[in-house]
Amino acid sequence: MQDNRPDRRWTFFSTIDAPILVVLVLLVAIGCLMIYSTTFDWSYQDFGSDTLIFMQHVRNLIIGLIVFVPLAIIDYRIWKRLAIPILLITVATLIAVLLFGDGVFGAQRSFLNGSYQPGEVAELTVTIYLAAWLSSKKIPQVRSIFGGLLPFSLLLGIIGVLVLLQPDLSTAATIFITAGLMFFLAGANVMHLGSVLALMGVSGWVVSQRLSYAQDRVGSYVLGLTDLTQTNYHAQQAIIAFMNGGWTGRGLGQSLQKFGALPAPHTDSIFAVIGEELGVLGAGFVILLFVVLVIRGLQIARRATDPFGALLASGVTLWIITKALLNIAVMLNLVPSTGVALPFISFGGSSLVTVLAGTALVLSVARVSALQHSPEARMSLAKGKANSGARDDRSRGDGGTRVSGNRRRRSPVYPAAER
Repeated sequence: MQDNRPDRRWTFFSTIDAPILVVLVLLVAIGCLMIYSTTFDWSYQDFGSDTLIFMQHVRNLIIGLIVFVPLAIIDYRIWKRLAIPILLITVATLIAVLLFGDGVFGAQRSFLNGSYQPGEVAELTVTIYLAAWLSSKKIPQVRSIFGGLLPFSLLLGIIGVLVLLQPDLSTAATIFITAGLMFFLAGANVMHLGSVLALMGVSGWVVSQRLSYAQDRVGSYVLGLTDLTQTNYHAQQAIIAFMNGGWTGRGLGQSLQKFGALPAPHTDSIFAVIGEELGVLGAGFVILLFVVLVIRGLQIARRATDPFGALLASGVTLWIITKALLNIAVMLNLVPSTGVALPFISFGGSSLVTVLAGTALVLSVARVSALQHSPEARMSLAKGKANSGARDDRSRGDGGTRVSGNRRRRSPVYPAAER
């Protein structure tokens, strides 16, 4: 007797996107190597153990994997229904950190001695909400002032003000850039988007002039465009690290700049340490991994079966690559100094857990797409057509995003996709 039950091994394992998973493993592995390399001396000097800080990173990684696995397995479409509660919780935590958060170096951004930063989580939750909100609208609504531009601006204004009050310019910039790109992909009016970007630019400039540390960073960056010796200390030390590394690097663990000269070598400056120890080739390999990640993420978005999946996968991908580009650009003195961590590599619990969670959502989109194109799904569709004939295309015109390649195709929910 023939067994008609679905092949569960195919369902649960063969649907995982291999390129994304390989890139993720390589980036996390490089991160572990570099975290140990940048912290072993500091950890030994301050705590008597060269692995204590590294083990904290391993703990954060384990927490991230605990979050990652179920998010990759669960059907991503559940988050569309939960987008509003998630956003409200995010806003509440951003308010709470201003009232009860830990004050460090004139900023109030975290709880639990820096272990949890609501701003990092807000980057992902705003991406989820925008994917849900924008995918629920038709193109004319997104392009209208009252249906698209004003609600979009109001949301960014609320989140942006709460983040800037911490103050945290880098997180605000990441949210604004990611949101702007998602708004464009959803079919926004280019003139409206341009006006929002112009307003953000002016607001950012005004805020930077009112914060002394931001004003110093912008001023030193402008001077450094013509004379590197006039740029800020952080950028100078990063450039020295790259010069020390050359093409092939000094060798893993052999960086000199990490011993006191380079600020935050395990977090913001870790890419400079990669450049010194692994050289231009090693740094280029890391950049290549991020390039593969963004290409594959956008391919997954293009093949998504619904507008929400397309915007979610593209939004998360662009969010991660925005963080990576900002970190790398600062180390190369291409933009003023910011405090953005290098995704998957820098030390930091909130950053690592949130980017792993975001990557899991992209894998979930890929998995659902694969399930809906599986042999079982095609068989189910064929049987449905044989029994009831062709159905009207009810999905035509309800999304219309620039990124979704399936916006004019049927997106039936097959039984296999719900497992």
